[in-house]
Amino acid sequence: MTPPTPYTPVHKIRLVTAASLFDGHDAAINIMRRIMQATGAEVIHLGHNRSVQEIVDCAIQEDVQGIAITSYQGGHVEYFKYMHDLLKERGAGHIKLFGGGGGTILPDEIAELHAYGISRIYSPDDGREMGLQGMINDVIRQCDFANLNSIHPSMIGKMTAKDHGLIGRVITIVENDPQLGKSFMQEVEARQPKDKVIPILGITGTGGAGKSSLTDELVRRFLMDFSDKTIAVLSVDPSKRKTGGALLGDRIRMNAIFNSRVYMRSMATRQANISMSAAVDESVKVFRAAGFDLIIVETAGIGQSDSEITEVADVSLYVMTPEFGAATQLEKIDMIDYADLIAINKFDKRGALDALRDVKKQYQRTRNLWHSNPDEMPVFGTIASQFNDPGTNQLYVQIMRVLQEKTNTPLESHFAATDEMSEKIYIIPPDRIRYLAEISEENDRYEKWVKEQAQLATTLYNLEGTIGHLKTLDASHAAGAETLAGLREDVRRRLAAESQDILNSWDKKISNTKANFSATKSVARKSRSPTSRPRFRRQKSRKSPCRASRTTAKSCAGATAKTCPANFPTQLACTRSSARARTPRACLRAKADLNAPTSASIM
Repeated sequence: MTPPTPYTPVHKIRLVTAASLFDGHDAAINIMRRIMQATGAEVIHLGHNRSVQEIVDCAIQEDVQGIAITSYQGGHVEYFKYMHDLLKERGAGHIKLFGGGGGTILPDEIAELHAYGISRIYSPDDGREMGLQGMINDVIRQCDFANLNSIHPSMIGKMTAKDHGLIGRVITIVENDPQLGKSFMQEVEARQPKDKVIPILGITGTGGAGKSSLTDELVRRFLMDFSDKTIAVLSVDPSKRKTGGALLGDRIRMNAIFNSRVYMRSMATRQANISMSAAVDESVKVFRAAGFDLIIVETAGIGQSDSEITEVADVSLYVMTPEFGAATQLEKIDMIDYADLIAINKFDKRGALDALRDVKKQYQRTRNLWHSNPDEMPVFGTIASQFNDPGTNQLYVQIMRVLQEKTNTPLESHFAATDEMSEKIYIIPPDRIRYLAEISEENDRYEKWVKEQAQLATTLYNLEGTIGHLKTLDASHAAGAETLAGLREDVRRRLAAESQDILNSWDKKISNTKANFSATKSVARKSRSPTSRPRFRRQKSRKSPCRASRTTAKSCAGATAKTCPANFPTQLACTRSSARARTPRACLRAKADLNAPTSASIM
């Protein structure tokens, strides 16, 4: 069957994808969201093990048209129904819900969820009939509508930092329809604060440097530092030039943002070779109008030329890693000339201390700070993936200090930070990091060695038996025995010392056993009388009892008639019946013979 052609959407489609709570099966949703991206959708991917609350919060803040969930954990009916109810309760009932779970979602459950209001649950039969692209086409087609209605510019006058749904919808209008967005931006401009300083922190850096993880750590410290302040995060990721789709995956690395005082919006560049979206300026103004206390803008990482953030931010942070190459590469990085602070993230990598020294010197050179100590340059080694990292603590305190100096913001930090340098805290020491693998390898090696030794021992045993057999034959087989004897010695030499010790021990035990057996046999032969019968014969001669009385023939001869069950003269009975009188029936036959008349009496 020819796969269907990817659907071409009319509108910009934004979707949230995730795997449900308590579900680590993320392979299916990863495949689906890749096809969605290739079909032109902007996908906000949350990864696996996500709760209904997290997904709904994300969908409302991101102002998406649909949510696609895979659920293999068995609780799909309650999960999808609760998500549907929560979206409706928070005024986002227009967001469509899609799901799948292979064979774990039964046909009657699919019918129940469809009747409840879930847009579509895809079954294995749907997969066979429609194919993967066909199912994605169906999702994109149902979500292909303009997400621009339900609000009016006058609503911006009452917008606060808690109105996440309204903020998300305004940003969508400004980003998707500049003409319609003009009326909204007029209200936004009118709402710009006059008496409140709202600083903007810009974070940029190379792709994979850990910007999202570091941003999340800064947000966490801000929330701990200020219990009543709010923060908005705008995270920009690049769009695919070929398909127009985008993976907006910064939320995968973030945990602190799931807080009522935090609003986060993911945004695609929608252009190639740039690190900022055209709607960033308008979005920042929307955040100001909403009254947030701090705004963070994180750009897409594109490499060495990414200094656009300085045009938006009051304070800029450049994030890099120790693996930048030769020291001359630092001279090509434009942001080192403009960044207020530099973070060398993933500081646990090899060569991190050398990188810290080189970057500090380059920072000093670009600013002609020849009279300053290089150690005083605002360059910090950080490990954002590590809880309570000392370098990240120092970086946060310095960021808040620079924000105060440059913007006169009242955000005075009381966060405590030590002078320690970031250092990886290992649960398992580095020199023992492979200890489980070493145990497994040692077990495999020992098992292989045992099999080899067992095979050699079996061969040796067979050779011993063959040589012993040849020795019992005539002299013509002597040559063969000698040849095998040489082979036997060769096999013995191949045995390990431990195996040879075991064999020698067994040979010794066998020799001792044979010697003891021969000695015992000789003693028994000498002590035996020539006239004596074997023990088993004497026992046999005693075992001729009458089973009725359990007495022997000899004792029966001397017994009285009273003791014999046949009740006749015992001596005569034993004489006549002899060894045959062993049962009561035989005894009775003997008695009958005694009472029978003789031929003399008859005549």
